[in-house]
Amino acid sequence: MASFVSSSNVVNVFNLRKHKLQLVRDFYSFNFNSPIFTRSKGRVRKKQSSVVRLVTTNQDIDFTNPDWIKHYQEDFESRFNLPHLRDVLDIEPRLTTFSLNGRGPQIVDGADVPEDRKNGYVNEDDRALLKAIKYCSPNSAGAECIDPDCSWVEQWVHRAGPRKQIYFEPGEVKAGIVTCGGLCPGLNDVIRQIVITLELYGVKKIAGFQYGYRGFFDQDLPEIALSRHMVQNINLAGGSLLGVSRGGANIGDIVDSIQARELDMLFVLGGNGTHAGANAIHNECRRRKMKVSVVGVPKTIDNDILLMDKTFGFDTAVEEAQRAINSAYIEAHSAYHGIGLVKLMGRSSGFIAMQASLASGQIDVCLIPEVPFKFSGPYGVLRHLEHLIQTKGSAVICVAEGAGQDLLEKSNLTDASGNVILGDIGVHIQQQIKRHFKEIGVPADVKYIDPTYMIRACRANASDAILCTVLGQNAVHGAFAGYSGITVGICNSHYVYLPIPEVISSPRVVDPNSRMWHRCLTSTGQPDFC
Repeated sequence: MASFVSSSNVVNVFNLRKHKLQLVRDFYSFNFNSPIFTRSKGRVRKKQSSVVRLVTTNQDIDFTNPDWIKHYQEDFESRFNLPHLRDVLDIEPRLTTFSLNGRGPQIVDGADVPEDRKNGYVNEDDRALLKAIKYCSPNSAGAECIDPDCSWVEQWVHRAGPRKQIYFEPGEVKAGIVTCGGLCPGLNDVIRQIVITLELYGVKKIAGFQYGYRGFFDQDLPEIALSRHMVQNINLAGGSLLGVSRGGANIGDIVDSIQARELDMLFVLGGNGTHAGANAIHNECRRRKMKVSVVGVPKTIDNDILLMDKTFGFDTAVEEAQRAINSAYIEAHSAYHGIGLVKLMGRSSGFIAMQASLASGQIDVCLIPEVPFKFSGPYGVLRHLEHLIQTKGSAVICVAEGAGQDLLEKSNLTDASGNVILGDIGVHIQQQIKRHFKEIGVPADVKYIDPTYMIRACRANASDAILCTVLGQNAVHGAFAGYSGITVGICNSHYVYLPIPEVISSPRVVDPNSRMWHRCLTSTGQPDFC
């Protein structure tokens, strides 16, 4: 019998049975869906294979067909082909106004660089390899395999950067910038670079929309005229010059506003929900055959955007989390039977908690949403804390906000973005620890620290500032190149353009079989709490 598997949306590989993960739908306020991962006590829906890709059905692959790799690559190329204004409009390109000739002559291997290479333009056919490791077995740590034999399949995505031809007259362009969702370190850095790069192309009219998508329809929130002079120093502070908010208006109303304001480009900074809105705006503009380029810049300190190495704000969040962890360690270490507890952000992805635990070297227990755990019982967290108190005299715990939600009472409440409001796992753990040690007659001094808003409101560090700079520049290059419905990110250490639907199908999550999680477990020394 032929072996089939869906070929759509390659995002990650997990042993679903082991980690009890399934796909569910999370509805955003724009009336379209985005699946997310949750732990389930029930059976896994996909059970034909112990190793499967978390995908949505698009096309089946017959692995008995000797040409399946070729067919897969064709399908992949089709899905990752970037939407372009030429798809719906009869437009002609012009030579770019973005020039780097001022850098002076360049020498490569002792020879003058040809004139067309001096400008550093990226060819439209340039591609970057999405995956860099050839796995030999699906059982290898972190393996992401398409077929049971882990065949090497090249997956190429579009390289980001300035093109030699553009599809807008810069002097006639009006560009808009909007920041949505919650705060994140680096928002001002991205805004600044978008404005500066637009002006280098020759754009004179740049509008900032206040408080997310609300700025398109709230009459009390006028556009903010942006210029290099105005944004020159905004990167020196955290937050967003334009303000942020969750949720949004009807997509038709937003596009009506774009049309009335005569916008030609819209740069949208936000996470999965915001990108879903940006994609809907793009689709509506295409339906109306409007010459509007909609480009996203992925913003989330959770680092949970698919296919990308990291998103801006993440490095800063991990660095700032060290302050909280260090305080928790000092409190725990200075008290008799001290236990320090730190709750970090991470609704469905535990990247901040994992990386912060690794970076600090002071964490004894790291709890993340992707790895189920028991809190009580012979193999639970509480028993391990008893062991730590007996052997070390103190303990430090780091928990992601989305971890252990099955231990809390369920809530049907949602925020403005449609996200389920989570129970406070940090407070729950604090109370459970105090109760447990009181019951067994052992004194325990528990100190709980929640640095959530301190972490996301600070200024971007050097690493994130560089990332923001390049993302902002490449967003403008992509818009002038005529692409729309795309986002810019860093994949396999290269800056690339990706179609928005491919990065919002589900959040990126920590693979419990990955080397990074194994490194975290080695650092903490914690057992499996199950």
